[in-house]
Amino acid sequence: MALLEVEDLWVSFAAEGGVVEAVRGASFTLERGETLAIVGESGSGKSVTALSILQLLPYPKAWHPRGSIRFDGRELMGRDDRELRAIRGRRIGMIFQEPMTSLNPLHTVERQIGEVLLVHRGMGRAEARARALELLRLVQIPDPESRLGAYPHQLSGGQRQRVMIAMALANEPDILIADEPTTALDVTIQAQILKLLKDLQARLGMAILLITHDLTIVRRFADKVAVMTEGRLVEQGPVARIFERPQHPYTRHLLAAEPKGEPQPANPAAPVVMAARDLKVHFPIQRGLLKRTVGWVKAVDGISLDVRAGQTVGVVGESGSGKTTLGLALLRLLPSRGEIRFEGRPIQGLGWKELRPLRREMQVVFQDPYGSLSPRLSVGQIVAEGLELHRIGKNAAERRRLVAAILEEVGLDPAIQDRYPHEFSGGQRQRISIARAMVLHPRLVVLDEPTSALDMSVQAQIVDLLRDLQRRHGLAYLFISHDLRVIRAMSHEVIVMRAGEVVERGPTEAIFERPRHPYTQALMAAALRIEAVESELVAG
Repeated sequence: MALLEVEDLWVSFAAEGGVVEAVRGASFTLERGETLAIVGESGSGKSVTALSILQLLPYPKAWHPRGSIRFDGRELMGRDDRELRAIRGRRIGMIFQEPMTSLNPLHTVERQIGEVLLVHRGMGRAEARARALELLRLVQIPDPESRLGAYPHQLSGGQRQRVMIAMALANEPDILIADEPTTALDVTIQAQILKLLKDLQARLGMAILLITHDLTIVRRFADKVAVMTEGRLVEQGPVARIFERPQHPYTRHLLAAEPKGEPQPANPAAPVVMAARDLKVHFPIQRGLLKRTVGWVKAVDGISLDVRAGQTVGVVGESGSGKTTLGLALLRLLPSRGEIRFEGRPIQGLGWKELRPLRREMQVVFQDPYGSLSPRLSVGQIVAEGLELHRIGKNAAERRRLVAAILEEVGLDPAIQDRYPHEFSGGQRQRISIARAMVLHPRLVVLDEPTSALDMSVQAQIVDLLRDLQRRHGLAYLFISHDLRVIRAMSHEVIVMRAGEVVERGPTEAIFERPRHPYTQALMAAALRIEAVESELVAG
């Protein structure tokens, strides 16, 4: 008997105008100590299938018309909350796709990890603190003692993801459901996290259900793979067989898809849209009852840069290196020291009212597409919010037409305007975030991991879209990413960050072909290993 047996699983969602069948007759098994990867494009039903196992769907808006989910011989369908609580987090752990949304913003890291241990293992406070510290070391959080007292907003995207992994592993579950566990991590940390999960799996005999769009991870990490599209499992079997002899056309399409090409050459004489000189963002380290400042975290430490019209400056580095902090500081969304100029105008000392007219010209696409979208607003309201604020469009009907046009431009059906964010996959929500920024026709866009939640084929579409928008409108991009393939396809110039400082910068070709700094060389070596595996997949 398999540890997990899913048979003829259907999932329906209530939506405007009828019912959406998100999962259609999915069947698969997961054995003890085995890793099964479910792959497919955004919206294919991967995450909904994973949530169904723990009965975490938003009832009554979602339901199972039929199907069976058996864990260790016990049927989970129809179990009450008391029975499910004994399984959730203890025997089946889950790493969610969006850590910022899944972590409580009001609780420290120590309290959130400790709560799992207190509820399921009855540990005392001191024992739970020691175990939390051990788990943070296990997932390689830097300076774990100081991070115990940190709140989620004080961590980078990658660090938040590692906290989620620590929470999921706290009780050494029988099954770990990992929904895009390395989405927010750079290439070097990805390898460390996957090795960590593999080591724990071997030690604990833990089964892993991996939800991912990264086919390289599947090849290196999984035993079996199931390919999903439009709610159906169209092909499944051992990894070697699926990748070497794919039978279904959709599987072959996934294997061949990846961001390619390069941006149109930038004009070196184009005007500078955004400039910074000796920019610094230092966060205080406070301890004790009186919260005295005992030191500083130098998130950004003396960085200078120029971003010209029609140019993309890529920013790469490990999680926690200061990439996102740099982007937010340039937009004056974080306090900083140093000089910031937008289209030649100093903006460092401007107040909120003075900055407001410039906000239309400076837009951002955040890393977490769900946390940045209001769950109480429809898609149309979210995208139109900037239009209303800046008084663009004569009336509501005209603004609705503008929203429909930009949704279509980013590859979404304009008819979705009256639906809400929770009805969409992570990749679809990221496209909504891009539409919200682009509808204002800005001069500068800070793109913070805009493709991290997207599968390979959609990544390629978004990269092509962003390049096309830049070419037609002369947009300046600050492109933050840990995915070096996307950086290479998008950027004219690359800045490599480590511990708040720039360790190397230069034209994209020079950085990738002739890196000088040892840290840059390590990043490129990791990327080359990934490319070698992917070349093998395509050749197979």
